[in-house]
Amino acid sequence: MRHISRILAGVVAGLTLCSAAHAGPRLDTIMDSKVLRVGTPGDYRPFAMKTEGGGYEGLDIDLIELLAKELGVKVEYVQTSWPNLMPDLQANRFDVAVGGITRNAARLGKVEMLPGYAPFGKVALVRSDEAGRYKSLEDLNQPKVKVIKNPGGTNEAFVLANLGQAQVSTHEKNAEIPGLIAEGKGDVMITETYEALHYSKADPRLTALFIETPLTPKNYLGFMLPTDDPDYVRVMEFAWDQMDKRGDLGQASNHWLK
Repeated sequence: MRHISRILAGVVAGLTLCSAAHAGPRLDTIMDSKVLRVGTPGDYRPFAMKTEGGGYEGLDIDLIELLAKELGVKVEYVQTSWPNLMPDLQANRFDVAVGGITRNAARLGKVEMLPGYAPFGKVALVRSDEAGRYKSLEDLNQPKVKVIKNPGGTNEAFVLANLGQAQVSTHEKNAEIPGLIAEGKGDVMITETYEALHYSKADPRLTALFIETPLTPKNYLGFMLPTDDPDYVRVMEFAWDQMDKRGDLGQASNHWLK
């Protein structure tokens, strides 16, 4: 029996050493294939937007390309949507989700998220000639106000929680909503600071309201990661920290957000 016990102890020790010498399964797969699968809805300026040529551009795209370079791998983009963002990540359709994703407790209860960046608040995008109508959240929450929301994200959650008296409709393509507001097919789009500023600068018919005093407390964006491999999360956090300390994060932010 003592002899058998010694053999078993040796086997366990050997297995422990083997497992310590290898990274987790997701990290191993990424490093072996040299491919990081990146999911994004690709409809949220200036963080991630699908281009006419079929590629993607924006702050998050620049950052994930830098992060992949830090790991020594290439990026493979996977198209998703806001309603499917969490289910697709949990179903292993991609390794990381980007595209202007708000950090919050609900998401962190299900997935990992990289450190926050790009502080923002919820604001309103309205037609410039009617901007004087809206001085407060109560002014937005009126029966005659037509609010257009996109499904599946925190903007929709804010609208449903705070604008129940308004006329609320849903439009599937987030990037088309500012144009609908400008054309008078809706009055208000609830979005975040940077998207509202982008569209108000691009189209004089639109004005971003509540920029200095957002409708919500300050929050941050973050990349979502699955929870199935602590080694993968640790390496991604290290790569992000390296980018931040070298100034890559600040440089990319200045390019897209100023």
